[in-house]
Amino acid sequence: MGVALAVPAPGLAYDPELACRHLAQADPRLGELMARAGPFTMRPAPAQSMFGALVEAIVYQQLSGRAAETILRRVIAIHRPRRFPRPADIMETPAERLRAAGLSSAKTAAIKDLAARTLDGTVPSLARVRRMSDEEIVERLTAVRGVGRWTVEMLLLFRLGRPDVLPLGDLGVRKGFARTFSRRALRDPLVLSRRAERWRPFRSVASWYLWRALDLERA
Repeated sequence: MGVALAVPAPGLAYDPELACRHLAQADPRLGELMARAGPFTMRPAPAQSMFGALVEAIVYQQLSGRAAETILRRVIAIHRPRRFPRPADIMETPAERLRAAGLSSAKTAAIKDLAARTLDGTVPSLARVRRMSDEEIVERLTAVRGVGRWTVEMLLLFRLGRPDVLPLGDLGVRKGFARTFSRRALRDPLVLSRRAERWRPFRSVASWYLWRALDLERA
């Protein structure tokens, strides 16, 4: 059974063609989903800094893309002519101005805490992050107020292009697995976790295809 493979994409920390071959051979049932879904086309969005990537992640939490984009533009506009505020800029900006841009009180507090933890070194630089393991990154970044494991996993997947991320807490991944493999996964994430052992070290690609399973169902 053939699997459509994508041309290697910039920003990934792995070869997507090798990943797709491995997954299709290690788990033929997943391979069937991959063949139906088509090429692996994920393109990591470039990150200028960990601070900037996390500001965006916090702003986008629990909001539609359009609403979050509007709020983020307003936050950036406060700090013109800079293209993006620095941690020190956020620390100096009154919380009232950030809330007036559309941030909730909780997100304002989270971004303030992010700025403080970037300045004190808790949030590492992008160059240092690239030398850290996934779990080290999760441990460091979840120290920031309002940043949970899921947020960091999305950063690992879609900003850093890490190969072996399995977001067990993501409902979309679990629903995609339930549609493809076992309905029990919605009640017991361990069902997914056990199956995913055969997908190592490319669980990020498998997760992406589980999201695509929901797209196929809607189509």
